[in-house]
Amino acid sequence: MRKDDKIKVGISHGDINGISYEIIIKALQDNRLNDSCTPILYGSPKVAAYHRKALDIENFSFNAIRKAEDANPKRANLINVLDDNVRVELGKSTKMAGECSVLALDRMVNDMTNGLIDAMVTAPICKENIQQAGFSFPGHTEYLQKQFNSEEVLMLMVFNELRVGVVTGHIPLKDAPGSLTKDLVYSKIKVLHESLLKDFALSKGKIAVLGLNPHAGDNGIIGTEDRDIIQPAIEKARQEGIMAVGPFPSDGFFGSGGYNQYDAVLAMYHDQGLIPFKVISQGEGVNYTAGLSVVRTSPGHGTAFDIVGKDLGNPASLRNAIYLASDISRNRRVYEEASANPLEKQSFDAGPGDVDISDLESDNAAE
Repeated sequence: MRKDDKIKVGISHGDINGISYEIIIKALQDNRLNDSCTPILYGSPKVAAYHRKALDIENFSFNAIRKAEDANPKRANLINVLDDNVRVELGKSTKMAGECSVLALDRMVNDMTNGLIDAMVTAPICKENIQQAGFSFPGHTEYLQKQFNSEEVLMLMVFNELRVGVVTGHIPLKDAPGSLTKDLVYSKIKVLHESLLKDFALSKGKIAVLGLNPHAGDNGIIGTEDRDIIQPAIEKARQEGIMAVGPFPSDGFFGSGGYNQYDAVLAMYHDQGLIPFKVISQGEGVNYTAGLSVVRTSPGHGTAFDIVGKDLGNPASLRNAIYLASDISRNRRVYEEASANPLEKQSFDAGPGDVDISDLESDNAAE
């Protein structure tokens, strides 16, 4: 973790034919971002100019630099990772675009590995064309997990105080129940707990765990996974002092606003968590990869090929991703410094949100 200057946030440009450049430029037009961090785009001045022209944006320019060390803390910086033969085709998925995505991502990860930047924001990629470019991972998360040798990671969606993680991610829905094990659910709870502590400065974070089946199984009447897998995983976490509660029936939990009573929610599968999250966040949510040794966020949406070049892109999610990356980097610095000093660590552990685990209860009743 860098400690010598303002936090440097790298941004990979994602798919050059998608919405990335529009939302990046719109987000970086707000100079208030420079108070929080020093943004560094890994991309192409040629591609940036193409998108600026398509959107008729004249009052913005990047500060071109060769390496992260040269970044101007008061400007939006750009490191060129492409050659001049790059071809932009707005709204189209092309092999060249996939190759450009990989080049930017690899350069940014290399700088992160060498301590030249403090956090990473990944703009949306097209999983189809990036696979054509030889990228052998389902997405950013799996790639970064391998690059930074992380044993367990968690996709965590963040919007203000709402944090929703998922036990099973990008797998077919039919495979989700069979993928659940006590150890897997427990490991995700543990990653989420540690992230609340180190990344969000919540020393006593409260975690709500959702059930898999309707009514959280009704005590085994509607499926046994909630009783035989999820509940034992929660109990194991509680025995270790983790404030995890559940399993909750997801419909009633979100419908009644129960999520407001917790610092984080753990869903069993992708859509169970992301549908209510996206309804609540209204396009402003952020995807954060908890469990990595480095900080990585991304906007909570895809390439949006259908609206590219039409000036319809909303930069809110990308902007929030940059702010969140900066905030988590600062929180990690504080935690690391407190951990290095026993007296400071004691003070850190006595932070807000303290609650006795016995005060937490789960209501698994049917609707």
